Amino acid sequence: MILEGRTLAAQIRQPLPQRAEVARQKLGRPICLRAIGSTEDYGAYVYLKKEVAAAQELGVDTKVFEVDNQTPAAEFLDLVKNLSADKNVDAILIPRPLPAHLAATPYADLLAPQKDIDGMSNINAGNLFLCKTWPEILALKGFAPCTAMAVIRLLEYHQIPLAGAEAAIIGRSSTVGRPLAHLLTCKNATVKICHTKTDLPRALKDADLVCSAAGKPGLLQADWLRSGAVVIDISTNWADGRLCGDASPAQLEARGVSYSPVPGGVGPVTLAVLLENIVLSGERKI
Repeated sequence: MILEGRTLAAQIRQPLPQRAEVARQKLGRPICLRAIGSTEDYGAYVYLKKEVAAAQELGVDTKVFEVDNQTPAAEFLDLVKNLSADKNVDAILIPRPLPAHLAATPYADLLAPQKDIDGMSNINAGNLFLCKTWPEILALKGFAPCTAMAVIRLLEYHQIPLAGAEAAIIGRSSTVGRPLAHLLTCKNATVKICHTKTDLPRALKDADLVCSAAGKPGLLQADWLRSGAVVIDISTNWADGRLCGDASPAQLEARGVSYSPVPGGVGPVTLAVLLENIVLSGERKI
């Protein structure tokens, strides 16, 4: 089975224009998104512009502040602080990776959690990890990382059983791997986090669900997996002139493994969840 994400993404996005318009009328202004993007990472910056353009289609007031290796850390921190304090700014997006000297700053301490639509502030991250059950996740007043939440939404949409499932995640980043592991745990899955020092064939052989966010084409081998397993391929890689994930779809199909495609799987759902969070940030101001 192919766990495509475009249909789900369309369902999530369908009510957003009307919700954004209702919020605009009640706020007396459009929902306001401000993004801080690094021009040093071409792929991430291009994707940020795509996200901003999608928000503009909803009638959201958008602006992107550019940073690079020459941006003073104090200037970056002042920008985060000022946007967080601005009453007319509803949503803030700071895609990673950032230039190393900016990533090392305490900007996550300054980011207002109610505006932090990708769940990267220390308060949002801390509140997420204090949750034990899924109802507690749903009751959060802040936001969870969009990609991690998109994976859960995709699994739910395709009715993949999670309670009691053995899940393995390849990748331990603070943006995807670790928050996804926690969300799956709150869904009552038993989760194993894998990384560069993990014996992957051994770790994955009994997994019901494998979520790969390694960013390495060809890393995930189908013969490491049991027949009937489910693979959520989160990575977006560019190899041999095309977009691909960490696994070969042909190999997975031959093994009898269900999988999410790249492109067309997690990616469109992540964008839809981000747009939903932007609208929600405005609605919460009302």
